[in-house]
Amino acid sequence: MGRERSMDDASPIPEGTDEIASDRIADEALDWFARLRNATPEDAGEAEFAAWLRQNPRHAEAFDDLEAIWGSPAFLGAVRSLPVATPAAASARRTVEPRPHARPSRKLPVRLGAIAAMLLLAIGVWQAPALILRWQADYVTAVGDRATIALPDGSSMILNTASAVALDFENGRRDVRLLQGEAFFDVRHDPAHPFRVAGRFGAIEVKGTAFSVREDGARDTVILERGRVEVRLVADEAAQATLEPGQQVVASANALSAVEPADPVTALAWRQGRIVFDDQPFETVLAELRRYRSAPVVVTTGLAEDFRVSGNYRTTDIDGALRSLAAAAGVDVTTLPGGILILR
Repeated sequence: MGRERSMDDASPIPEGTDEIASDRIADEALDWFARLRNATPEDAGEAEFAAWLRQNPRHAEAFDDLEAIWGSPAFLGAVRSLPVATPAAASARRTVEPRPHARPSRKLPVRLGAIAAMLLLAIGVWQAPALILRWQADYVTAVGDRATIALPDGSSMILNTASAVALDFENGRRDVRLLQGEAFFDVRHDPAHPFRVAGRFGAIEVKGTAFSVREDGARDTVILERGRVEVRLVADEAAQATLEPGQQVVASANALSAVEPADPVTALAWRQGRIVFDDQPFETVLAELRRYRSAPVVVTTGLAEDFRVSGNYRTTDIDGALRSLAAAAGVDVTTLPGGILILR
């Protein structure tokens, strides 16, 4: 579990170091804001909250400013418009109305304003236009989901989280376009009809084999588990590579990387609902975990560049993984309505 500050430890803020005091007040206000909205009536801690408000007039000001941020039409509209990926995700989200006493903000403290701006930015980026993708795709998986699909030729395909593909199996063709995300293919052997997968930057052709393709916007990564594949660069067909089992290659806009060793057991553990890391930077691990979560994870603090992670996590408990990693890194975790996680 993540390391969350106890509200019992709150104490009056000494005058003097105003910037440090303002930051601490903003932190405490944010903690109380999240605690009161996620609490049940039995553990709401209203008496403790009232005591915290009495400690310093600035406490009430900071809390009211934060409620004004949450109560603003733009922010509420962004949270309420979060797409429903799955029934489970929908049941986990709930909309919380602003308290009746929430009022329009005065000039917001810099820290609270920065938190609001980052939340809105995260939601805006997350709300990518998915309608066009759905129109193009034959199969789509929601964030956090995984699907196994039998293809018309007898091959099979496993789609990872937030993935989409378009198929063309007409007149003997066996063509797949990876529009987004990651897919694993176990291809039925048919020498007369090559099986082709097109990513954004790379194109793969096989007769019968098992391999994965991952498209992350900047590159396509191809990992071979069994058989043999030919990979070529879309922008330059002369740039080609042949993979043997346990190898990978990366295609970007203008180049095909050298063939490198890969560990399919680790890299493709998502097929069994696991994510495995071996001595990876914290930020790399965080980016991977974000792929499996339907609400934003916002980082408002610097993370130790030398903090590295090894672990094996379930894709069905991403929040548990995030809290465990945050605790190990000494990072605080706060949960806001709408499922938003703040690491700070």
